[in-house]
Amino acid sequence: MKIDILTVVPDLLESPFSHSILKRAREKGLLQVNVHNLRKWAINKHMQVDDYQFGGGAGMVIMPEPLANAIDELQQDGKYDEIIFMTPDGKPFTQKTANNLSLKENILIICGHYKGIDERIRQRYVTMEISIGDYVLSGGELAAAVVVDAIGRLIPGVLNDETSALFDSFQDNLLAPPVYTRPADFRGDKVPEILTQGDPKKVEEWRHEQSLLRTRERRPDMLEE
Repeated sequence: MKIDILTVVPDLLESPFSHSILKRAREKGLLQVNVHNLRKWAINKHMQVDDYQFGGGAGMVIMPEPLANAIDELQQDGKYDEIIFMTPDGKPFTQKTANNLSLKENILIICGHYKGIDERIRQRYVTMEISIGDYVLSGGELAAAVVVDAIGRLIPGVLNDETSALFDSFQDNLLAPPVYTRPADFRGDKVPEILTQGDPKKVEEWRHEQSLLRTRERRPDMLEE
């Protein structure tokens, strides 16, 4: 899978893709992440990519020309399966969306900044708009890193144990059950006995029951869905 990211602050994305699971995915050649500085396509020698918004109001808007030129140039190597714009008014990002995107081969993510991007780019190029929550960040870079991480770990071969992702929260519309590790007795708090008895079927039933209980307690809206 190849993911291109357009941003005016590329340095913000250096660390998230250089460690842990995503680093291994890139080293294995399973995931290619290219961060592009939008200022490469600036409209003048001052590296300008933004301007005041028509109608007045506080905040700058990323201009259409740099974005259009960048997208057109990047697509010369192949059309994107999805062009995603990270924005607070986008569709909420879910595990289902991550699952679907992990099946794509070529994705472009546009990171908003300032007051966002010119609406004409959204209408002309963007195929999907994503929000990671009902709050506003300084820009779309951190949100893009969240999306790439969620997608990347689902690519076959990225996780050492591929079945691990199948039991994550939200995969079956339930929260994950509680987990335990050694020691079996920690300051008087013991691991549930059923987990130490070696009966896989009973363990599976216990985990499912715990997932239901935890979801009902913390996210009852998921059960309604």
